[in-house]
Amino acid sequence: MNTKSQFIIAAPGSNAGKTTVTLGLLRLLKQKNIAVQPYKVGPDFIDPKFHEQACGATGINLDLFMMREEHLQEQLGGSHEVSCIEGVMGLFDGARKAERSTAELATKLDIPVILVVDAKAVAYSVAPLIQGFKHFDNDLNLAGVIFNRVGSESHYAFLEEACQDIGVRSFGYLKRLEGAQIPSRHLGLNFDHMAQFNETIDRIAMALEDTVDWQGLLKETAFDFENKTAASLVQNESGQIRFAVAKDEAFSFIYSQHISAMKALGSVTFFSPIHDARLPDCDFLYLPGGYPENHLEALSANNSMREDIGNYISEGGKTFAECGGMMYLGDSIAGKEGRSFEMVKAFHFATSMEHPRMHLGYRQTKLDDLELKGHEFHYSTLAAQNETPAKAIVTNAREMAVTTDIFVKQQTMASYIHHYFGEKELLLKLVKQLEAL
Repeated sequence: MNTKSQFIIAAPGSNAGKTTVTLGLLRLLKQKNIAVQPYKVGPDFIDPKFHEQACGATGINLDLFMMREEHLQEQLGGSHEVSCIEGVMGLFDGARKAERSTAELATKLDIPVILVVDAKAVAYSVAPLIQGFKHFDNDLNLAGVIFNRVGSESHYAFLEEACQDIGVRSFGYLKRLEGAQIPSRHLGLNFDHMAQFNETIDRIAMALEDTVDWQGLLKETAFDFENKTAASLVQNESGQIRFAVAKDEAFSFIYSQHISAMKALGSVTFFSPIHDARLPDCDFLYLPGGYPENHLEALSANNSMREDIGNYISEGGKTFAECGGMMYLGDSIAGKEGRSFEMVKAFHFATSMEHPRMHLGYRQTKLDDLELKGHEFHYSTLAAQNETPAKAIVTNAREMAVTTDIFVKQQTMASYIHHYFGEKELLLKLVKQLEAL
């Protein structure tokens, strides 16, 4: 048996400082040469990239809607010493009441919670707040709290007394740091410039080391575990499917488990629709989401790549495209100013960012014998559409029908949904479904 520390950084609500504390701890642990693996509760693609910036390891998504509980447990294995999991929204905020919330994941996987409390405008009154979170669900293990935006040592004294009176451990606090804010998650963040946050993350880590008992936190959340690597991530199937995955400034929304599942079934070659002239030889083309709307001119100018992908699809090449990848396969994409740029033209529809409207929510797709779960989050809209959607059933987390279209042509499937296929068996079903189209 081995010992490792495992905890979830949660909060009463959004903007309390979960990301700030998480990034500071990740950088601090890296500086102490402690092997840490970051995770993110939910389908978010942006926070895991911040995690990688902080400690060098990409955050792994954990999602109760898209993933089986056994699969979730498998993700927490590995040789790292610390599993640092960043929660989503408020601790008990779920798709329906507390369903699929950070709290439900914590209880199902038996992971202790560290509650980040914004103390900017409160002192002893945190006592009933924290006590409520501690006792609302008796199955939840609230291991302690970290206070954020604390004004002074005397301010923290009130907060610490509150914790002592209700029997909850305080691991310390993060003082107010002017100019050290991490931007909120949003579509449109330029990942090329993420290195600019290095200095900010260093400042947060330095402040945490001064005022947070991080060693006590690791000790409090330590447990004995047996190091198991998920079989689905290491067994390589015969047949060696050659996967080509678009990955560059325009296409970067990729769950790490997708790549692991691909490697379990064959080989993976990354390529850039912006910079590379040719599509690599492949048996399965994956065009993930991202920000194609930020690189329209470059994508459109790469005629040889657009032609290669169009020919591959028209000749029956298996292709799976989602959100930004789907937009790229259309006739054109219009930017915010309304200017349109030609794309691959594998599907006869256009998409536009000219009149942005948010589409958001979990999705479940049934197409013939294939069932996939995923998440939809975009601001672009379908404009001119001359394609007939597939006869698929698409529902939300409450099993209510939604109008999201699934497009099928030749052996290509495309939609706005970021579907999850991070298990080898799921990916194999997807491959076979595309073969059957």
